[in-house]
Amino acid sequence: MAPTVSLIVNPAAGGGHAAKVQPQVERALAALGMTFHSAQTRDIEHARVLARAAAAAGEVAVTLGGDGLVGAVAGEMEKMGGILGILPGGRGNDLARVLGIPADPDAACRVLAAGHHRAMDIGSVDGRWFVGIASAGFDSDANRIANETTLIRGNAVYAYAALRALAAWTPARFELELDGRERLSYEGYSVVCANSKAYGGGMFVAPDAELDDGLLDIVMTGRVSKRRFLLNLPKVFEGEHVNEAGVAVRRAAEVHVAADRPFTMYADGDPIAELPVTVRVHHRALRVIAPA
Repeated sequence: MAPTVSLIVNPAAGGGHAAKVQPQVERALAALGMTFHSAQTRDIEHARVLARAAAAAGEVAVTLGGDGLVGAVAGEMEKMGGILGILPGGRGNDLARVLGIPADPDAACRVLAAGHHRAMDIGSVDGRWFVGIASAGFDSDANRIANETTLIRGNAVYAYAALRALAAWTPARFELELDGRERLSYEGYSVVCANSKAYGGGMFVAPDAELDDGLLDIVMTGRVSKRRFLLNLPKVFEGEHVNEAGVAVRRAAEVHVAADRPFTMYADGDPIAELPVTVRVHHRALRVIAPA
């Protein structure tokens, strides 16, 4: 007998898109013969409460929202040994994109019904969980602007936020320690700690990152002119920026990140901690339903 689905909905995700498609999702689940119940979240902590209740009841916790909701629920699944399902409902939906989960609600529900489990890595920043990418520096400013913007909808908000952040940007110095052995120092734009390949609605900032290799891809963007940085931005959508001067990639299971001025680290699109922080990957610690 298939387990019951606990559908956890962030009604504000995607500018209200998740709430809009919730009835379609519920009809699709019913048509597939799946037993389910739904709840809309009040905030992220409420989402965690719902996730814990689902895991305790032996239900599959299924998110309908963005990557921030996925990360919060995934952390509870990791701690309680539960199973995560993902229905894209946010602006970026980057983990679903990397896993191959369709954007179409009916097709995504069919993936849930098939019930193929995949073990994947999950990251943490000073003990707080994330599934995709944690980053700081220029990304901190861009994420803050994107989250504050209400007039621009869809993935265009990320391009708008990057341009706004670039106009005001001055270089920062980053200090990294990888796996307690290698120390790196550089001046530039950002540090990205990637469990997954993509963020920002399809920007493949870490094109070689794997979800189950037990390593973070550390993408460091050093000091280049603003003009060169701007010219390189479109290349991120194909992952080609990593071949450009000023960009370096390392791999580590743990990285300590500090900077010469205050930055908020963002993960899965939401603020997660203030630098300095320690970012870790937990190897194959999460079970998620994904295409076979």
